[in-house]
Amino acid sequence: MKLKKLMVLTAAFSMAMSITACGNNNNNGGNAAATNAPADNAAATDNAAATNSGNATATTDEIVPEDGASLVVWESKEERPFAEEMAKQFTAKYNVPVKIEEVAPPDQVGKLTQDGPSGLAADVILIPHDNLGKAASASLLLPNDIFGEQTKAENTEASIVGSSYDGELYGYPRAAETYALYYNKSLVKEAPKSFDDVLAFSKTFTDKSKNKYGIMWEVGNMYYGYTFIATTGGYLFGKDGTDKDDIGLNNAGAIEGLTAFAKLKEALPIKSGDINADIKRSLFTTGDVAMDITGPWELAAYKEALGDNLGIAPVPTINGKTAITFSGIKIFAVNAYTQYPNAAKLYARFASSKDAQLTLNKLIGSVPTNNEALADAQITSDPYVSAFAAQAKSSQPMPSIPEMGNVWSPVNAALPEIWDNNADPKAAMDKAVQQIKDLNNGATK
Repeated sequence: MKLKKLMVLTAAFSMAMSITACGNNNNNGGNAAATNAPADNAAATDNAAATNSGNATATTDEIVPEDGASLVVWESKEERPFAEEMAKQFTAKYNVPVKIEEVAPPDQVGKLTQDGPSGLAADVILIPHDNLGKAASASLLLPNDIFGEQTKAENTEASIVGSSYDGELYGYPRAAETYALYYNKSLVKEAPKSFDDVLAFSKTFTDKSKNKYGIMWEVGNMYYGYTFIATTGGYLFGKDGTDKDDIGLNNAGAIEGLTAFAKLKEALPIKSGDINADIKRSLFTTGDVAMDITGPWELAAYKEALGDNLGIAPVPTINGKTAITFSGIKIFAVNAYTQYPNAAKLYARFASSKDAQLTLNKLIGSVPTNNEALADAQITSDPYVSAFAAQAKSSQPMPSIPEMGNVWSPVNAALPEIWDNNADPKAAMDKAVQQIKDLNNGATK
């Protein structure tokens, strides 16, 4: 869907305001039909009262699972408690067994590309919206047709934009995500307003010999590193986020921000490879890291560990500029090669409903996309969700064109070069941009 980026941002901001107002390759686990051909979408609705016109509406009572259906669902490790609960409820209601397999959401489209045609992939996958274009353009997904109009009516505009590609709705949105600054109030009395404040605090707290650090985030991951590119003027894919040939990751603004990024090693003097989600979580919850930049998926664990000492605030400013973070929508999608398209669509709908999104918020701490869920007291009375809403006002949706998949590896290589090896930011990003352009051009030949 080639909508103006302004529309996407406006929708994201509307979502934010409404919030404040209100695995491994398993050769035996896949249920996809190993026919080397996608499921017949017409056959998928033989038992449905709705048609595949794209304008049909249906309730979960108007579509029934195929006889003997069973499902495999790919889920993230962090959100497995939610997945297990949904599987239990779905099986109880529809008598369809559901097996959960852990696969990191950013890896799922790549795994589907390999395993879908051979019948080894999950029936329902969970992906960040920026992966949608690659999957949809390769005909790996079935459209969200039976429940399409309901999905559009019930969820925020931003989440529908993120769940669509080239005018077609594919996804079943379930959560809106960006990242913010978590801090331990027993160590940091007031959230820092700037990264200069972060450095000043860290000089009094960081002690590498004791494995104590003022702040930590995944410094080698572009998802977080993009803040230091975009805040000071860098960008991805030019006007409207759709021009694959206009890449501003190495312009003067990006280099300004990445120079500030490199300076922060004074607060976090360790190698990028020594930081991952598990390490970071352990250090933050035990008080050995005072601040952590991460997303709402850590909220439940951090609240349990820190209680009233947990605080959340917007990401600190960079060189006096309000920090811009990446934002995204997590969406369910149905594998085009599934043997059980009715059951798979039914599960995707069931596990992204208002009640499901409120369950996800309760168990994990996610931010809903469902409008009624956003207006629920469970959300409106939550100061932590409100903090993410504040950051969402300054977030930038990830591009969803297929070429977005070519960005991650080059930039994820450049950031550690800058951080670990003191590489010149301009030289490192020039190399990354050239690699991205080469991949883009190769993909279109």
